[in-house]
Amino acid sequence: MNATKEKIEKLTTDGFELDFGTIFEQAFENYKKIALYAGSVLLISTFLFLILLFGLGIAVFGVGTLVDFFKPGNLTPETFTGDFLLIYTAVVVFITCLTSPFHAGFLKMAYCGDKGEEFNLSTMFIYYKPPFFINIVGATFLITALSTGISTLVDLAGVQSIGIFTSLSITFLTFLTIPLIVFGDLNAIDGIKLSAQIILKQPLLILALIIVSFLAALTGLMGFCIGIFFTYPFMYSMEYSLYNAIIGIDYVSEIDELGTN
Repeated sequence: MNATKEKIEKLTTDGFELDFGTIFEQAFENYKKIALYAGSVLLISTFLFLILLFGLGIAVFGVGTLVDFFKPGNLTPETFTGDFLLIYTAVVVFITCLTSPFHAGFLKMAYCGDKGEEFNLSTMFIYYKPPFFINIVGATFLITALSTGISTLVDLAGVQSIGIFTSLSITFLTFLTIPLIVFGDLNAIDGIKLSAQIILKQPLLILALIIVSFLAALTGLMGFCIGIFFTYPFMYSMEYSLYNAIIGIDYVSEIDELGTN
């Protein structure tokens, strides 16, 4: 059996304790090590991605169609047709899957910051290679398709509040899926399933940590809003710190690896 699975089996049987203050402090200390670099990468990559996205939109639909679509009157729920919502769901799933290994790269950066290892731009793209790529994208596809699909269906039924709650619940229960794949060497299905099992053992404390870290990340919206790119990496630090506090990561330095080889 996978070592991570054995750990989680024991944790779900015996339970585990978490300290809010300790984890928050660890996440903040880790964040300080990666904030500037991670924020710069997030800012530049988002800018380039939006340019690419709008470029594709113009090439496919034309400038006139895009300008007409983004008029305020055309962005109300009443104007959304079933075909539009279907296309919207497909686009959200595709973009989320495409960028999910990038998300994993930020977790790797948090790990490097915690262990005092050097990280650079290539760190962000390390999980675009097999075997992690398939499992990360597969898990992201299942989570996003389920979350967005249910939310869209409920919106069509006219009960938006239930759709939002369901989508947020799925996101919460799968919060540790990617770190489980990256650091626990699990496949997509096991990552999703075991993430839910772990979080359900301490749901209130974990939820409180996620909410506080999200609010802390939102402080970057103050001023010119550009600060959000430098405060949002705190979410990645919290995700890494939670995983490390609950399951732990077996660390082997590069020097030790060379010596073993």
